[in-house]
Parts: sequence; C-alpha cells; structure tokens
Amino acid sequence: MPPFPTGSVIRQETHINNLVSEMNNSFLRKISRSLLAISLLTLMSCSVMSTKPATNEQATGNATTPDSAVAAAVANAYLIQPGDILQVSVWKERELQVELAVRPDGMMNFPLSGDVLAAGKSVDQLQKDIAVKLSKYVPDPVVTVIIKQSAGYKIYVVGKVNHPGEFIATRNMDVMQALSLAGGPTPYASVNNIKILRRVNNELKSILFKYSKMEKGEDLEQNIVLQGGDVVVVP
Repeated sequence: MPPFPTGSVIRQETHINNLVSEMNNSFLRKISRSLLAISLLTLMSCSVMSTKPATNEQATGNATTPDSAVAAAVANAYLIQPGDILQVSVWKERELQVELAVRPDGMMNFPLSGDVLAAGKSVDQLQKDIAVKLSKYVPDPVVTVIIKQSAGYKIYVVGKVNHPGEFIATRNMDVMQALSLAGGPTPYASVNNIKILRRVNNELKSILFKYSKMEKGEDLEQNIVLQGGDVVVVP
C-alpha cells in the first residue's frame, strides 16, 4: 500500500494545477481577443464597402436629370432671324450646298424644297423641316445648317436710357443685358413701366417689365430672352 503524500508533495501538485489553470485561461483570453479583432475588422470592411460617397449634386440636392438638361438646351437654343446668313448642305449632294440669307418675311428658298420658314426656328428644327421636304426627291437626306452670320439678331432699346439704339447680339440676350448695353435707365426713367414690344404673326404684343423687382431679386422670370426685332421701351 503506497504511502500517503506528504504536505510538500500536495503543495507542489496544487501549484502545478494553478499554473495549468492560468495557462489555460491566458490561452483562452488570447483566442477571444483574436476573434474579437477579426470580427471588428470584418464589420468595418463591410461598412466601407456598403457606403458610397455622395456626389456634389446629391449633397446639394441639385441633381440634374438628362431630360431637364435637354429641355434647358432647347430653351436656350438660338432662333434664326430675318437677315441671318445660312449655309445649308445635304450630304453627298453637291448641287444642294448653298449659302443664302433669310428674307425679311422669315422665309428662305432652297433647291427642291421651295420656300421654307426659317425665322423663329432653331438650327435643328430647320434641318428637320428641310429634310422632310427633300425626302420626296432624295432618299434619307442628311441636312446640315450652319449660321454663317447672325446679322438678323438685332435688339432695339429706346427711351430714357443713357445710350439708346440698335444692338446686334451674337448670342441670346435677356432684358437686363440689353438695358446694360444701353447704359442703363436714366434717373428720370419710369423703371417699373418698361415695355418689350414683340411682333408675333404680324401682331404687335407688349410685355411689361419692372426693373425695381429685378433689383430686389424678385419676379426673375420676367427677365425673358429677347428675340430679334424686339424693342425695349423705357418711358
């Protein structure tokens, strides 16, 4: 029968057991920390992948759709005026390459098409109109219209301005820009009773313009784009 262990042996066994327990606990803590770190890294990478930076348009809430961009471009397109010099050509048709002026009545005469209304139309619209007329004689015509000289885009500013007169615009011009070219209203001008006279289908129309509203940033829609032949009257 083996002898009972002495006190020192029991203390050694207890010490060994404690060491083993501490080693096991330390190993488990290291594993737990490693697993926690891996979990955190996984969550961070998922968050970065799922988050897309907002564009400037999204951040400011001013996103522009393709349809609205096209509509704005159409609204700002130059409209052909009487007196404009146009170069009109048809692809692969040498006989159909001419340079002509838009008549005072807004019409122009093009071979095989006869009289075509040009005034008041954009280049794109005129190209389509000519192509429709030519389609009777030329299969699938590709028409190109180039404005060689926009001499017909004339704006007149009269009345109580510092430099009244006729102004030839090389691009679209609104009422405020026309008044600026004319040196602005004089101190005695009735700035809230300015009129824009426009002839539409041989009928003269009057459009009211209130200068003081524009100075305050109000009724901005009244600052319309002028058309060739418009007369700005400052009483």
